[in-house]
Amino acid sequence: ASGKSTLALKLAEQQNGVIINTDSMQVYPILRILTARPDDNELSRVPHHLYGHASLDQAYSVARWIGDVQKTLKLIKQSGKIAIFVGGTGLYFKALTEGLTVIPDIPADKRAYWRQRSQEVEGPELHAELTRRDPDAADMLKPNDRQRSVRALEVIDATGQSILAHQAKGNNPPILKRRTIEKYLLQPDREELYRRIEARFDDMVELGAIEEVKSLLMANISRDHPVLKAIGVPQFKLYLERKLTLKEACERCKIATRQYAKRQRTWFHKRMQDWDWLGQQAPDIGHK
Repeated sequence: ASGKSTLALKLAEQQNGVIINTDSMQVYPILRILTARPDDNELSRVPHHLYGHASLDQAYSVARWIGDVQKTLKLIKQSGKIAIFVGGTGLYFKALTEGLTVIPDIPADKRAYWRQRSQEVEGPELHAELTRRDPDAADMLKPNDRQRSVRALEVIDATGQSILAHQAKGNNPPILKRRTIEKYLLQPDREELYRRIEARFDDMVELGAIEEVKSLLMANISRDHPVLKAIGVPQFKLYLERKLTLKEACERCKIATRQYAKRQRTWFHKRMQDWDWLGQQAPDIGHK
């Protein structure tokens, strides 16, 4: 709710730009309202890429996103336009500007085994299994982090090495060169940001966010799929199960969003100190 998408759209129109999604939830074809994906009017104003394009059949990884970005950048270069990346997923920006850790491909049978295993047991049990196989990696994860526990288990099972050992080997070169990019991070006043968060969530409910969650819950997807953790899904699930009132569910959603915004701010302060931090003013983007 900081105004990223609005600013990106304005800059794209001013600078002959193309917008590339840099948000891990907006890649999926569902939850358009709840994840604040651009609407039809915004999509018609300038070209947008990598929104709603990923299949729900499997989790979409940062490595796959980087691959899709590379293909997209080739098309943009041919068109002579400027690429404008916008989103709130810090890991995606980190991969763009710092490179991505190289981990060997996991054989399909091992991946399938651990995905099935994650359907059969709870997160703490997976974490306990990881503790037995790779205690150092387990120490880095929360017991309920099912997705990352499965990832660490399949890596050590397939390669015989801890995921930490692969990460220690370093990264592939970043696909964006430092001298060719300008980096901006919006940081509105905290109270103003919280006001926007609350107003935006009320708008989402009016526009049909609950119906989106209902459709998602009826879809045949893995219960550890990342999209099920999107803010609003767990809360509205409880509402649909009559375990919360609508008012209670909405308040939990707003609290969760504020907490996420706080975590983002902390992460950005640690990892993006060399970015240009802005209030709400639009920067003059140069043509480097």
